[in-house]
Amino acid sequence: MSTTDLTGLEPPGAREARAIAGPSGAESRRPVSLPSLTGLRWTAALMVFFYHVHVVEYFGGRVGDTLNYAFAVGNTGVSFFFILSGFVLAWSSPPGSRGIVKFWRRRFARVYPLHLVTLGFALLMAYCLAAGNKPLERPLLANIFLVQSWVHDENFFQGLNPVSWSLACEAFFYFLFPLLIRPLRALGWRGAAVLALASVVAVLSLPTLVDHYVHPVDAIWAIYYFPLARVPEFLLGIALAELVREGRWRGPGLTVSVGLTLAGYFLSSQADYAYRFTACTLVGFAALIAAAAQADLRGEPSPWRGKLSVKLGEISFAFYMVHILVIRTGETLWRSHPKLPWWPGGLLAAGTAFAVSLALAWALHVCVENPGRKLLLRSWGRKKRAHA
Repeated sequence: MSTTDLTGLEPPGAREARAIAGPSGAESRRPVSLPSLTGLRWTAALMVFFYHVHVVEYFGGRVGDTLNYAFAVGNTGVSFFFILSGFVLAWSSPPGSRGIVKFWRRRFARVYPLHLVTLGFALLMAYCLAAGNKPLERPLLANIFLVQSWVHDENFFQGLNPVSWSLACEAFFYFLFPLLIRPLRALGWRGAAVLALASVVAVLSLPTLVDHYVHPVDAIWAIYYFPLARVPEFLLGIALAELVREGRWRGPGLTVSVGLTLAGYFLSSQADYAYRFTACTLVGFAALIAAAAQADLRGEPSPWRGKLSVKLGEISFAFYMVHILVIRTGETLWRSHPKLPWWPGGLLAAGTAFAVSLALAWALHVCVENPGRKLLLRSWGRKKRAHA
């Protein structure tokens, strides 16, 4: 990537950054939209879906072996979400913005209605379909309050709706973000560059540290589920957003970034277990997110900017939250690990799970996620005016 734009005078993204930040670093208008990042969310959600298709073994024979090879590390899509979360939060929080409590309220309104409804679905499944163990009181309370991933017990971080463990990590990220962003911005783009490098080093070092100092029984939880272990990915996303905002990002373009992502993804399937979840894919995911943002800022071609990609990205959170419940329901009504021939059995089972998950995701997005957020924000706005 060239270090100058077409004028030969400014680094890439500098003019876009000034348009966002204003002449003195203050907010002059709302942040520029980055639709490719919304489209990429769907790709990451789809990775996780196919990972769970691999886990439940709808397909047998050679097709099953191929899916195992292709999607056995599809859960690295969660790492993509964590990096993207940091990037989007930093990008959508203009320089000079304030209001820590307001930020927390908005994030709560963004994720909690959908979490609560899918948790209700999981409870109905547990008691009516015997899909999963009936929850004990403490794991249920931990799940309700999004702290389940802090406890090293599968009844906590894999109980009820299993994918909600990542929301416990996100909740911790949301707590940290407003406390970190202003001090980081005070350090300028050099501080963001140091943070990005430190985050990469932390992620790459963690598996080795865990191998040496953590009992093997605890290793997966310590690397994958424990919120503190996932913080560096989130911080990397924040640092990338600040570098792009300031026009200081010098990473590769979309084509090379996609290549790095694919190389890291398939390297994960060959790596030692502790390195599969994050270490191999981190650089590719980071480069891809920054490159997609740059492509949107410059108006360059992007396969994730189309209307369908963006629309699917908008419902990706609901799809992510509901798909494992659909798959688990299918296992209960039918049977687990069927290892069917790909035609028609395996394709029919996987296709049905996908279609039902997508339909429910759209319904939840329209009927729960959006109105729930608006209702909560409106009620808080009324309380604020009432006390004014």
